[in-house]
Amino acid sequence: MNREAFKLVQPTIPELPGIYKFLDEKGTILYVGKAKNLLKRTSSYFLDSKNHSFKTVTMVRHAVRLEFLVVETEHDALLLESTLIKKNQPRYNVSLKDGRSFAFICIKKENFPRIFFTRRVFRDGSEYFGPYTSKYKAEIVLDFVKSLFPLRNCTLNLSPENIKNHKFKVCLEYHVKNCLGPCEGFESKADYDDRIRQIRNILNGNFSEVTAYLQEQMELCASNLDFESAQACKIRLDAFNDYQSKSMVVHPSIGDVDVFSIELEDHEGTVNYLRIIKGALINSHTFELDKNLDQDPEMILAYAILECRELFSSIADEIIVPYPVDLPGERLKITVPQRGDKKKLLELSQKNLRYYILAKKSEIATHTTKPVAVQRILNTLRIDLRMEKDPAHIECFDNSNIQGSHPVAACVVFKNAKPAKNEYRHYHVKTVEGPNDFASMSEIVYRRYKRVLDENKPLPDLIVIDGGKGQLHAAMESIIRLGLENKVKVVGIAKRLEEIYFPNDPVPLYINKKSESLKVIQKIRNEAHRFAILFHRDQRSRSLLSTGLTDIPGIAKKSAETLLKHFGSMARVQEAGLEEMAPLIGRKKADLVYRYFRPEAEEEE
Repeated sequence: MNREAFKLVQPTIPELPGIYKFLDEKGTILYVGKAKNLLKRTSSYFLDSKNHSFKTVTMVRHAVRLEFLVVETEHDALLLESTLIKKNQPRYNVSLKDGRSFAFICIKKENFPRIFFTRRVFRDGSEYFGPYTSKYKAEIVLDFVKSLFPLRNCTLNLSPENIKNHKFKVCLEYHVKNCLGPCEGFESKADYDDRIRQIRNILNGNFSEVTAYLQEQMELCASNLDFESAQACKIRLDAFNDYQSKSMVVHPSIGDVDVFSIELEDHEGTVNYLRIIKGALINSHTFELDKNLDQDPEMILAYAILECRELFSSIADEIIVPYPVDLPGERLKITVPQRGDKKKLLELSQKNLRYYILAKKSEIATHTTKPVAVQRILNTLRIDLRMEKDPAHIECFDNSNIQGSHPVAACVVFKNAKPAKNEYRHYHVKTVEGPNDFASMSEIVYRRYKRVLDENKPLPDLIVIDGGKGQLHAAMESIIRLGLENKVKVVGIAKRLEEIYFPNDPVPLYINKKSESLKVIQKIRNEAHRFAILFHRDQRSRSLLSTGLTDIPGIAKKSAETLLKHFGSMARVQEAGLEEMAPLIGRKKADLVYRYFRPEAEEEE
């Protein structure tokens, strides 16, 4: 990744804490880093490379993409960096490849609870506080808490029966005043639990009085020239100041959850997905989808959730969303948080979604189309599809019909790997009767390129046919009739296994599922399918209206749609009374519909 490529994304990077990832052309993570200020940290890689190590220079040279994720604090950035390094094992993070878990302080769920340091979290009702960025800081906090509030550290089963029966004797810890002897009943459970509550307040971050006390002690020791004690107080004070009781990227009380946020604007939607496994954020993914005007936001979000969970093979049994959604066939807990830690997770997802949208708008405003990425994708497509030049102009065809009724087809156009929606075209199939996809494909391809030749317009570099060998063969018949077989590349993509078929080659090509070229082909295929489906649905609606209400003089499509939507069917519209229809379309139009279906009403007058 050179300096020019970085300048294209630099305006979209915020001056906030977070992590950043350098990725190569295959999407593999090369390096994960943390930053207190993302903009300053990432810019440092490109400002003065002379002072960088050979490893850093090599990593930046092999990187083709930079991604970032915003978090709340520098502490969270450090924890997220550690999580991602352990999960992805990036090549250039060799020195951080360790298998240790995060450090927590545990209040054990038991009679006379113990408090201890641990790296293992059990779902047994115990309370875990942290995570701490190091065992050293966790032990400082733990030692200080125990010095303020003496507690037991033995593992004896202090049940009421055992204490009543004097089963245990006090140990040395009691005699050195580190424990008040609950094992022999020298301390009541109420007093012990009261100290646990005070400790819980400290571990939850409510230690303003404690920090004030430590500050006062440090200054007092310093004024008495007891610098050793003052330094001990300072170490404890720094540990408290660094400690974060609530972390949104590593949270022991939250298990496996998926977090989704969505933003809808015009005809497009943008969705952010956070994947939480065992309380740790391990993945973030933001993607765009086309918005169907007939769909509610809840339906769009439900579709995005199902697609994203399938893509990432998620089996989390809880989903956090901004509003309720209905997921058919899924036994999931849908959570719409109003407060607390899950609400903060949703807000984190929404924050990263906003930065993605801002980056996209900034790209559009500056007319930057990421030429480096586009060139890379087109070059990969050329190599994968055995082409002589980059396919800058791609067209894709798809058919749509239901048992042969209202057969239609669609052609979508991509230029420089982006949709050129003003050049989309849809077609009525004219010469084919019944459900015959092969004949329909042959007709539409012939009509499309016959007109292109007649109007002397440029041919595409690549034609993609939605279908397998049958549809591709039908399309090639028309291509050959027009004499274009040596002028344009034609391939077919089968839905089931995403095989790429070439003319006169029975063996399909299987492109790597993570390849950018396959993703572009899938995107244009899905776009053609969507465009064809929408046109087919529109034709069916027009057919329904034209054979019914719009035949009535004075009744337009909008009024007909209003009546059908309200009553649900033509039969119910025919049975409706004048007073039922009047509030919907007006008295005059309602009278026209009423008299049309009841000629006798006019005769009676």
